[in-house]
Amino acid sequence: MSLIIVANRAPFRLTGEGLVPAVGGLATALLPVLEARGGTWVAAAEWGERGRTAQPRQSKIRLERVFLSDREWQGYYGGFSNRILWPLCHYFLEKIELRREYFQDYLRVNRRFAEAVARVHREGDTVFVQDYHLLLLPGLLRERVQGPIGFFFHIPWPSSGVFRILPWGRALVEGVLGADLVGFHTQEYVENFLRTAAHYGFTVEGNRVRVGERFVRVEAHPLGIDTYRFLELSESPEVGAHARSLRRLAGVDRLILGVDRLDYTKGIRERLLAFERFLQAYPHWRGRVALFQIATPSRTQVAAYRELKRQVDEVVGRILGGFLREDWVPLRYFYQTYTQEELAAFYRAADVALITPLRDGMNLVALEYAYTSTEGVLVLSNLAGAAEYLKDALLVNPYDLDGMAAALDRALRMPAGERQERLRALKARVEALDAQSWADRFLSSLEAG
Repeated sequence: MSLIIVANRAPFRLTGEGLVPAVGGLATALLPVLEARGGTWVAAAEWGERGRTAQPRQSKIRLERVFLSDREWQGYYGGFSNRILWPLCHYFLEKIELRREYFQDYLRVNRRFAEAVARVHREGDTVFVQDYHLLLLPGLLRERVQGPIGFFFHIPWPSSGVFRILPWGRALVEGVLGADLVGFHTQEYVENFLRTAAHYGFTVEGNRVRVGERFVRVEAHPLGIDTYRFLELSESPEVGAHARSLRRLAGVDRLILGVDRLDYTKGIRERLLAFERFLQAYPHWRGRVALFQIATPSRTQVAAYRELKRQVDEVVGRILGGFLREDWVPLRYFYQTYTQEELAAFYRAADVALITPLRDGMNLVALEYAYTSTEGVLVLSNLAGAAEYLKDALLVNPYDLDGMAAALDRALRMPAGERQERLRALKARVEALDAQSWADRFLSSLEAG
């Protein structure tokens, strides 16, 4: 029996040499499992990619593409997934655009995915569906295929009261409940989903939901990082040399680091405001500390993201205007994309990582920093899923600017012994959350029934 993984994106990049594996995230967690078992990855592709497809070289993996017209892509992905589900699940209710045509496109594309899976599926194959782009798919597959169906939701499942804003809430929950096993990163999201299912009239018994004559299990399976890869990076001489050059660039005693996609859920603007408050409230750190903020460009065609960039640029300018001196640059803002190796150098250079999303399903950057750093302090939002597991970080409320400023001061003053003790505990937790064991754990639970 083989494995079929279904996700919005393929785990490969198309290059002149064909398809090469992507690095990080789902690809890191799932590709080795798919390679070991053999099977198919089903993913969306925009219409313009027709004729440019290829199969991964020297691989037991087959890639099945679901080609979408520009209209379908804009409605299903740009519309329903990213203008409705993304803001709703992260509690940004003012950014939701409830448009019926978005749902129609989302339904149509989920049906297209179901047809693609049915084409490659053989009786007994295991299907593992990924994330908020495909909430309807498990239910559509239940009617078409025989074999275990798993579904994993990688962003926060919101409270039942918030989810009920959606006119299509019942249809989405019924879609998810087509699976045999539903996974979330944290127990909080599990409980939110169970309450949502109960609201729509489903019987909930413990962590199971009754659907007709069968039960759907709902479990927390936190996703981690590729610990082997980050251990290599933490010990790499090249990464170490790059880290030292970054320290020289900073030219200060202490370096603080923020790393995010430029997304309104990541709290970059609030973090910069907290850093400004820190410089105002703790003037003895002026000239001795600097913040490097990395912001990876994201969804630049969406108006809300362009507006966010404008707001962030404005705060960056104000901090530099208020504090910059000839011998001290308090803030460097890097609006660009970095490789894993380059990010690892930033992690090793930083004395403090300030990872303060306003809401986040997990946040793997926090895990990457904790595993790569040799003596740093992790300051982490208590609204990130990772906070449930990384209790030895300094946990902060990302909306509380004074609280974040105080946590920064504490992190920068923390004695070496306490820093090392916290970091040892964090590394042990990250080790236990290894990305590939996440996939094995989930699939073992799914197939055990």
